[in-house]
Amino acid sequence: MNNALTFLVATLIDLYLIIVLLRLWMQLTQADFYNPVSQFVYKATQPVVGPLRSFMPMVGKLDTASLIFALALGMLKVAALVWLNGLAVGPLVIVIQGILTAVSSLLSMLFWVLIIRAILSWFSQGYNPIEAMLHQITEPLLAPVRKVIPPIGGLDLSVLVVIIALQFLRILIGV
Repeated sequence: MNNALTFLVATLIDLYLIIVLLRLWMQLTQADFYNPVSQFVYKATQPVVGPLRSFMPMVGKLDTASLIFALALGMLKVAALVWLNGLAVGPLVIVIQGILTAVSSLLSMLFWVLIIRAILSWFSQGYNPIEAMLHQITEPLLAPVRKVIPPIGGLDLSVLVVIIALQFLRILIGV
């Protein structure tokens, strides 16, 4: 029973954390706000991020309210798992592990967005709002790599390079 509850709590927090991180990333990359995916992410996170934004203003393109909320969700996940498993750890460990959890979730989200974008590009048949949004949020990662490694014979290796870099960073932080 405890394993099932641990799984359920971790999964629910992870899913919402990814939505919050997607909002943060979409605002950083200035993705189309009127895209249906953007609208879903906005509506799913607005009940918490909206009130936070009233006293946490944006800093340039950085949505500090979404960032703080994502970090808090990472800490909530760690604290909930510690409590569910009857472990004894200090608050500093929960804070550090929570931050690392949020960073790892961001890297994981970007990994899967790149994978989905690559797969969708094989089957693209014109305009698709999901594909357009994926293009907008991944292009800031891929464009600098393309400057160093241009497409070779029509094959764009930038996605592969960024995926390897993201996985390296996830392994490096160890969460």
